[in-house]
Amino acid sequence: MLESKTQLRKKFRLLRRNLSPEQQNQASHQALQTVIKNKLLDHAEHIALYLNQDGELSCEDIIQWCWKNGKKTYLPVLDPNRENYLVFVEYAADTKMQKNRFNIPEPIMTMSNVKTLSQLDSIFLPLVAFDETGNRLGMGGGFYDRTLAQLTFTLQPQLLGYAHDCQQATSLTTESWDIPVHKIITPSRVISI
Repeated sequence: MLESKTQLRKKFRLLRRNLSPEQQNQASHQALQTVIKNKLLDHAEHIALYLNQDGELSCEDIIQWCWKNGKKTYLPVLDPNRENYLVFVEYAADTKMQKNRFNIPEPIMTMSNVKTLSQLDSIFLPLVAFDETGNRLGMGGGFYDRTLAQLTFTLQPQLLGYAHDCQQATSLTTESWDIPVHKIITPSRVISI
């Protein structure tokens, strides 16, 4: 019998949360090396990432690498004008932060520090699980799917699912509103879709 999305979320969230801090740090370092080796950000200047929660694969090493290499980074912020949508706000070492309603830190938004989706080159998407064909299972809120629905799959930005190797499922069912990614990045490999 197929596991429900709720069961899958519980199973894969537990797997990633059970990784020790040392395993998490090592995975973050290895994932950065995978990104560099595969030249995934060589031509990207504006890169949206996220601050990890709940055992998600950390983007911290990539953020630091971007800053050292003159690339601008952005974080998702709950859209104050559209419920359950995201906007992407510039993030630098000195950015003032505040916690959103989920207690997740996000940059304080101003008129001048928001980038539209079409202005971003790459977006790293956190996920709970993924499969070999690029299907992804998120937390269930639909924030990324809703926000990214206005894009066509072939246009910028490049959508990059980002996860621990242990988050790979055999097969995931998708819904019509699920937005596919262009690549899945794990510490050990890149799956191109």
